[in-house]
Amino acid sequence: MKLRVFAAICAAALVAQVNFVPRAFAADAATDAPANEHWISAWGTALQSIPQLANLPPLYRAPDVAGRTVRQLIYPQLDGKRMRLRISNLYGTEPLVVESMTVARAAAGNSAAIRAGSARPVLFGGRKSVTVAPGAQATSDAVSFDVDAFQPVAVSMFMGKAQRLVAWHRVSSQVNYISTPGDRTEDVSAGAFRTRFTQFAWLTNVAVESPSAQAIVAIGDSITDGMRSSVNANRRWPDELAKLAARKSGGQTTVVNAGLSGNRLLSNSACYGEAVVSRFERDALRQPGVRAIIVLIGINDINFMAMPAHAGLDCDAPHTEVNADGLVRGYQRLIAQAHQRGIKIYGATLTPASLPPEREAIRTAVNESIRSSRAFDGVVDFDQALRDPARPSVLQRRYDSGDHIHPSDAGYATMATAVPMEFITSTAKAAH
Repeated sequence: MKLRVFAAICAAALVAQVNFVPRAFAADAATDAPANEHWISAWGTALQSIPQLANLPPLYRAPDVAGRTVRQLIYPQLDGKRMRLRISNLYGTEPLVVESMTVARAAAGNSAAIRAGSARPVLFGGRKSVTVAPGAQATSDAVSFDVDAFQPVAVSMFMGKAQRLVAWHRVSSQVNYISTPGDRTEDVSAGAFRTRFTQFAWLTNVAVESPSAQAIVAIGDSITDGMRSSVNANRRWPDELAKLAARKSGGQTTVVNAGLSGNRLLSNSACYGEAVVSRFERDALRQPGVRAIIVLIGINDINFMAMPAHAGLDCDAPHTEVNADGLVRGYQRLIAQAHQRGIKIYGATLTPASLPPEREAIRTAVNESIRSSRAFDGVVDFDQALRDPARPSVLQRRYDSGDHIHPSDAGYATMATAVPMEFITSTAKAAH
């Protein structure tokens, strides 16, 4: 069945007011490292636009960041002595202004406090402040900083006096912080950071200099994003895989999470970001040091076509009709792009979601194609790992977070162990 044109389905007012399709994404000159440097993605996330409508539900209302310091906690996966940070104004309509920025060792306890004496300035072209044009990104100068794998780093950004938050990574599963007005980038105490939010903002990548490491990118929807995993605990399946990969590769393999909750393979969404076929180049193929990609996407394409349309903010629009053949053709586009770059791409089967029979038939057909077509460089059978043997359309109870779609922490851990370790070792060999 042909995909419907988005404008024919989504309410005209919503299309007019939501800026979710970016201009041509402008890469900054600092993105290309000198030939004698080897930068590897040690942490990353994908951005999505925030719907710009009046009377938004609380879930989509952005906090006030103007003239305040935003402090975010991240967990790089590589040891190293130098890092570079990338900030993005991908969906911005006005310049992104950062007056000053620091990195520091986060204090224990998932608070906004940092360790005394650990803050280091983040400079852009030798300058403390940076202005990023709409649709562009900026990568910092190298920052001398002792990075310890899997240990928290606090990234603090003092925002311009008129700055608004118009894009974010909505489901961070991590509490981050906003201060009272002022430059608090070097504040050791958490006292000024009175506002909490559970999104990531502007920061899209942290790369660590490493001569022999490599990155794997996990791209997909809320299941890759780790929805309903424990907050502040890094229990998403890419986190669990990163720990396994670090042990298997001697700390030389990272797993970067490019999942977006609600995301689809074929259709953009006002709330859930650009389709994977649209963002694959930016969010997966351009990650520093990427050698392989794991793709888990499609369940929302199957589900959202059956969701009823409604007035106002309809996050499930467009309610595009899909079938298994259409999804397989979408995968083929990703495979061709990855292979053109010499990057391995592994297909993951769609996990059980307690679907009604007609939608379950599509999911089953897609999974059979992933397993049998040999189009991907390998298969990660998440469906087999999580399904109830007696009822294969549903999650095993011990792996169900409670909504019958998203895994529990135990389910996410099981997903990580379902990734064949030869995918990790073959990636490591390719990097050498």
